[in-house]
Amino acid sequence: MSGCTQLGLLTLNTAASFGDYSRHTGLAYGPAPANTLDLYLPPHPAGAPIVVFFFGGGWNSGEKASYKFVGAALAAAGVIAVVPNYTLYPEAKFPRFMQDAAQSVAWTRAHAREWGGDPDQLYLVGHSAGAHIAVLLALDQEYLQQVGGSQRWLRGVVGLAGPYDFLPFTEAYLNDLFGPAADFARSQPINFVRADAPPMLLMHGLRDKRVSPNNTRSLTAALQAVDGRVRTRYFPQAGHGDLVAAFSIAERRRLPVLPDILAFIGDQSPADEVALHANAAAHGVAHDDPVAHFEYVHCKLERSTTGGQTIFPARR
Repeated sequence: MSGCTQLGLLTLNTAASFGDYSRHTGLAYGPAPANTLDLYLPPHPAGAPIVVFFFGGGWNSGEKASYKFVGAALAAAGVIAVVPNYTLYPEAKFPRFMQDAAQSVAWTRAHAREWGGDPDQLYLVGHSAGAHIAVLLALDQEYLQQVGGSQRWLRGVVGLAGPYDFLPFTEAYLNDLFGPAADFARSQPINFVRADAPPMLLMHGLRDKRVSPNNTRSLTAALQAVDGRVRTRYFPQAGHGDLVAAFSIAERRRLPVLPDILAFIGDQSPADEVALHANAAAHGVAHDDPVAHFEYVHCKLERSTTGGQTIFPARR
């Protein structure tokens, strides 16, 4: 479940050091060492929608500071961004990282007004393993209920190149991470589809060799079958890391991931739509650029230990 290499992430973060936003790092949202988050505020945060972004890394790697370019891009477009760490395998197994994620959402909602944000305009966005976390939080109501919340906390969810339907596991460590076997079904977002789930935007690159696009196809079909609210976007020339790289200044015009997310937020929050679209255009992410739909984003992926096969092939 690789994202970009550390060198690639460092490159993407370099330009993000210069932007029209403020960053507050290392804020504690819970008692565990990993329970910290970074907060990115736009210049005028009053009433702004809020995105909690969960990074990927196979549930066993990743660090919030590596995704500064994501928080900066959202804040520059007028969105308050929260990027939490969560406890990783092997220190913790499923569902510990789900519980951490739920805590980070609860903390964000509780503190939103302190920064001028609107707690009723709260969105989850995730890439790869982070997309799994975001979507499972929205579909399996157990985790938000454990922290005193419910799906009503969420205005919408965006999944980028996520695994949602990936049994049987094809890497040995996943059997331990999600074990025992009796719990495997609990790890699959597709098993929790509901008609009343928050609206979802699912995006996937058709050249993804890490997480098969069939994961997105399966979840989309399952949500549609129960009249769930879902829209899907496929990028014919994009690979796995490309969808998160598209948040960066260098790459964002090659794939319209950021403008699509802003448009999705605007559709759920009509009062924010004009401001978000104006901010998107001002930061070079106009979503009506036809060239952007098909150009390939170059983000070097880490080599798979399985020889390049698809790690999360989707069972359907």
